[in-house]
Amino acid sequence: MSTPNRDEIVAYLKDLRDNIIAGFESVETRGRFERKTWPYAKGHGGGEMSVLRGEVFEKAAVNWSGVGGASFPMPDANGPFFATGVSLITHMRNPKAPTVHFNIRYIEVETSPGQTRRWLGGGFDLTPMGFPFEEDTRHFHGVAQRALADFPGLYEKFSAQARDYFWIKHYGHERGVGGIFFDHWSSGDFARDLAMWKSVGNNFLDSILPIYRRRVGEPATEADRQTQLLKRAHYVEFNLLYDRGTKFGFESGGNPEAILCSMPPLAAW
Repeated sequence: MSTPNRDEIVAYLKDLRDNIIAGFESVETRGRFERKTWPYAKGHGGGEMSVLRGEVFEKAAVNWSGVGGASFPMPDANGPFFATGVSLITHMRNPKAPTVHFNIRYIEVETSPGQTRRWLGGGFDLTPMGFPFEEDTRHFHGVAQRALADFPGLYEKFSAQARDYFWIKHYGHERGVGGIFFDHWSSGDFARDLAMWKSVGNNFLDSILPIYRRRVGEPATEADRQTQLLKRAHYVEFNLLYDRGTKFGFESGGNPEAILCSMPPLAAW
């Protein structure tokens, strides 16, 4: 069931993970990421969690996984599978600095002997914790547009999908200020799809580091902190009620600690 692209994809993801960690650590004033490996109990492979608890990042998690098994645990495909990806979340100490989420993933499923279905997914989105800044939103979406500039129509498509996907139904609003989101992406030209997917990954740090360098030193009050904690609660609710990645992680037998890395260290209701 292997493809000639699998090793390349895993190597790319691990390099991307390392580059993102280095980028975040360039902003952090105290602390470094701590790494922890885990085995995949229901098949083969596993993953590595990387978690930072610092002065700038109250909590950040940058995780890689590569797992395979006998049966794909979702209803849209059946058969032996391999799934790999990088996912991350940040929860900032300063309420004026937004949370950012990023994920890219590759999945292949052997639907019948000699027949493999494969697709890509991913994106990144920005969630101010009560303090949106228009210049931050413009910058973030501008980088997303640049990442997809060589793929006409995809920014418009993926940004609309992000608005739909990150909609919190019980509140009737988006989780944040959007970004890009795509899932089960397969245009029929895998080489082109892979180039697009890598462009999303390669541009991610440019979307967020300038924002963090602007915001982590902003003055903030205790009232601002309480606003941040209440907004974090909405983030928790979305991830536990609606997020497909969380559901896939649990249903595929993934590591609960790694899956729940997306949770903030503190929230309020």
